[in-house]
Amino acid sequence: MKVTVERAQLLKSLGHVHRVVERRNTIPILANVLIKAEKSKLSLKATDLDLEVIDAIAADVTPAGSTTVPAHMFYEIVRKLPEGTQVVIEGSGDRAVLSIRAGRSRFTLQTLPESDFPDLAAGEMTHKFSLAAADLKRLIDKTQFAISTEETRYYLNGIYLHVSGGKSGALRAVATDGHRLAQVELPLPQGAAGMPGVIVPRKTVGEVQRLIETPEGEVGIELSTGKIRFTIGDVVLTSKLIDGTFPDYGRVIPANNDKTLVVDKKEFEAAVDRVSTVSSERGRAVKLSIAGGRLVLSVTNPDSGSATEELEVEYGADPLDIGFNSRYLLDIAAQIEGEVAVLKLADPGSPTLIQDKDAKGALYVLMPMRV
Repeated sequence: MKVTVERAQLLKSLGHVHRVVERRNTIPILANVLIKAEKSKLSLKATDLDLEVIDAIAADVTPAGSTTVPAHMFYEIVRKLPEGTQVVIEGSGDRAVLSIRAGRSRFTLQTLPESDFPDLAAGEMTHKFSLAAADLKRLIDKTQFAISTEETRYYLNGIYLHVSGGKSGALRAVATDGHRLAQVELPLPQGAAGMPGVIVPRKTVGEVQRLIETPEGEVGIELSTGKIRFTIGDVVLTSKLIDGTFPDYGRVIPANNDKTLVVDKKEFEAAVDRVSTVSSERGRAVKLSIAGGRLVLSVTNPDSGSATEELEVEYGADPLDIGFNSRYLLDIAAQIEGEVAVLKLADPGSPTLIQDKDAKGALYVLMPMRV
């Protein structure tokens, strides 16, 4: 095998695939990237047995061949090569090594045979549709922060992607960690009707988000009950889905919260950020005291001090004191796209609904804290 390829292209392609490879591997072949050269094309493939990424780039190939080399080391070598160089990759069938040449640099890497490399066989995908890259990115950006990191509740370790509201409904993404919930929906794309509800794992979500490098273009999505595949340009990402049942999240979305608080999003975010400076790492509680057109934010930390800040707001209901985790409140505030945020409250112990003034298909739910 002999391949000549432009360094910038090779680096970009390796950047797409090497992230999937775990730094610590008990199975040696999983630390490697599969290199396949054929018909003026070089394809790279990496997997962790749950997630597989393949990328293909144009290359000068004479003759064809394939092998596997350590992914992170290969990436670091290419990253450190001078810009603008042509990289020559050469493998010999009889010796288990791959040579990499660029300018005056020479490297030799140990290889493992291609036959040892696992294939994440996708099987038949039952549903196929496409989304604008910008829409898929928005679905992820607006829900990813609420994915649970608690491994014991593994069914919350991803985004629940499903159809809501029957056949003419919407494609909805939901994530929750039990303290907060994010829900975003888009008009149902053609081909998605009747698809099974699937839980896309956190690692997969993060990789898809990174692979969408430009909001232009379309992303092809194929899925079945066990796997999902995203095609983004020349990159194909296939992933297993979380085998579990997502809880009935609809029960925690409040429908009858009758107290409406309207705040300037930027002012509110900055004020929460300021007063939370004195909060303890463990508690992070911020108290909202609302009465008339006034909102007083306060934090009291027995170890370091206290802080208060007053904002002018729109509020016409009975006075209310309620506490929230300031970090969770800031995470949600960061998702509000407009200039105004609307908080619909009930009482100090019930979940609060937070939305943009012009809802835009997104809503957030936050559980209160005792303060």
